[in-house]
Amino acid sequence: MACNPRNAFPGTVYSNADRRMDLYGENVEVDYRGYEVTVENFIRLLTDRWEEGVPASKRLQTDEGSNILIYMTGHGGSEFLKFQDSEEISSWDLADAFSQMREKKRYNEMLFMIDTCQANTLYRQFYAPGIIATGSSEEDESSYSHHADNDVGVAVIDRWTYYVLEFLETQVTGPTSDKTLGDLFDSYDVEKIHSHPGVRWDLFPGGEHAGRSRRVVDFFGNVQSVEIQGNKTEMELLRDDIEGLKRLIQEYEAHATAQEQNRTAMSELKQQRAPTTNQPSQAVHGRLSLSDTTQWARQVGGAAVLSGLAAFWYFAPKAV
Repeated sequence: MACNPRNAFPGTVYSNADRRMDLYGENVEVDYRGYEVTVENFIRLLTDRWEEGVPASKRLQTDEGSNILIYMTGHGGSEFLKFQDSEEISSWDLADAFSQMREKKRYNEMLFMIDTCQANTLYRQFYAPGIIATGSSEEDESSYSHHADNDVGVAVIDRWTYYVLEFLETQVTGPTSDKTLGDLFDSYDVEKIHSHPGVRWDLFPGGEHAGRSRRVVDFFGNVQSVEIQGNKTEMELLRDDIEGLKRLIQEYEAHATAQEQNRTAMSELKQQRAPTTNQPSQAVHGRLSLSDTTQWARQVGGAAVLSGLAAFWYFAPKAV
């Protein structure tokens, strides 16, 4: 839209006829544009099925602790949404992609929002847990535009999206807002939207009660929680590391002792089975015997570990 030659205001996107806010401002980064916006790329983005060399800016780098917001809009119908007027994505495609994301631990909770004709049918086939889905219209219902910009010559925003945005701009006043998804969904007004929005709660752990209590900023505000693991001084951390090295030495010595005992037992068993001869059973001169080899390995291993421990203690930063 921003780069379309028919746009009367090149390089801008407005959601209101008063053009008070440019949605394509300097702080907006577009990772996929134009012909890069395909069903295949969208599915690959969700499931992280990329070839090597694809930059991090084109990847959805999430894990099992991530909350994801997916908002889609455009022309659609019963269980499908059009991409570029040339291909479609179906409810089954989305359901399968979200299931793969869940299996690969790519999200914790997901809010799926869709604004198109018959929008509520797009989340009909979802089955992956942890998803709250909402749409602008029921099956056989259209989703309507709100108003047009006469200078631009097209409708700039849909009705359902307009009132969702209004709620976010007027009710969610900051990243610590206590407004919940229940508050957002209760703000839907059929008289204003001209269609029947829908919400699906059954996939979310705890159902509607738990879903309604989720804060809006858990998905819109990019509020990240910090997990603090311990609060130890450098000296305490150093002592923990030394204790860990001591345990490694003890485990090494126990392993070496068990290995030596096993080899001794095997050697004695072989000697018992060997036929009696006049030749001495001692190993050939110039070679290490089995017990000598084991003892030498233990000494070298122990010396290496102790040397590392001494070097670690000497070079580690000293606590003030």
